[in-house]
Amino acid sequence: MDIEELRTFVEVADAGGVTTAARRLGVSKSIVSRRLARLEEDLGVQLLARTTRGAALTEAGAMFRDHAARVCAEIDLAKETILPEGELRGRLRISAPLSFGPTHFAPALAAMALRHPQLHVATSYTDRFVDLIGEGFDCAIRVGYLQDSNLVARRVGPMFGKFVASPAYIAAHGSPETPEELVAHEALMQGTEPWNVTDGDAVVAVQPRGRFKADNGLALLEAAVAGLGVAALPDCLTDEHVTSGALVPVMTRHPPPAAGVYVVRPPGLHPARKVRVLTELLIEMFGEPPYLAAPVR
Repeated sequence: MDIEELRTFVEVADAGGVTTAARRLGVSKSIVSRRLARLEEDLGVQLLARTTRGAALTEAGAMFRDHAARVCAEIDLAKETILPEGELRGRLRISAPLSFGPTHFAPALAAMALRHPQLHVATSYTDRFVDLIGEGFDCAIRVGYLQDSNLVARRVGPMFGKFVASPAYIAAHGSPETPEELVAHEALMQGTEPWNVTDGDAVVAVQPRGRFKADNGLALLEAAVAGLGVAALPDCLTDEHVTSGALVPVMTRHPPPAAGVYVVRPPGLHPARKVRVLTELLIEMFGEPPYLAAPVR
């Protein structure tokens, strides 16, 4: 029984199919299929039932999956223990936000790959909150206000933002100055989430309304520039447009509270060293001024 066969089985089990697992592992579907066949032959049981939609765990496969995952984790930990100090190898699979991940976080990930030539870094950029365990990610970089979950989070640094609108929108609809006035304006939102605003030392939640929604910060930024409404966006997206006059800060006496940049990982007592190293690198790059104010060059 080979460790790569076990690792491949866990990936297929978690991904629900050979195609997705092959993409995660960086190998062909035929290699994945051969590894699974050898593993099932060695064990003498069928672990996966192949269907037109993918692969489903058999009863034996469901029982074996957790044991196989623990073995793989122990092997990875053992490899890390005997590696020379500072050296990393294997694969680090990361989820990062699409809105400014390629401009702000990609340089940090490239720096990590340069420092560790034997490490394979695979990043998926999306503003969707991925299922770290179900989709096979080692960790995710997330920004904003974290939702309650069973994930383990480490704060990397602060993220500041503001409410903005275009001069054309303000000329047509006025500039909101209080939380009560804000709810009467067209809001550019990701969904139906409330907006947090500061009121002296307190933070209050208001429920905005609006007809334009997008799951991407850059799309909301363009909508604000076009004059569709008021947006709550991080400074790293709006600073250039505020400087040019395309956007104007509003609600300046009641800004949104500082959010954060986080590395989140699946639950467990000891994070993989590659996740710890990434976290430390991000703290080094974003834990002090100017924080997430401009792209890293």
